[in-house]
Amino acid sequence: MMKVQVLFFGATAGEVNEREIKIQFAQETTAKQAFDKIVEKFPRLKNHSLLFAVNQEYLIGDEVLHDGDELAIFTAVSGG
Repeated sequence: MMKVQVLFFGATAGEVNEREIKIQFAQETTAKQAFDKIVEKFPRLKNHSLLFAVNQEYLIGDEVLHDGDELAIFTAVSGG
């Protein structure tokens, strides 16, 4: 098992009533798998168009997480 620090920004923090949590995942868990499990744990996140980043880098999602990684979840923003 590994521990990942999950950070919530903007509306996501309001949906889960937390700014950060630590979650354990099995070894070889991908960023997308972790993201899906978090959304499953906090279903109100489904109300938003979400993005995620690991260690402050946007990812495709098939990258494997490592113990101590930081997974940030935030709402997509658009500008003009």
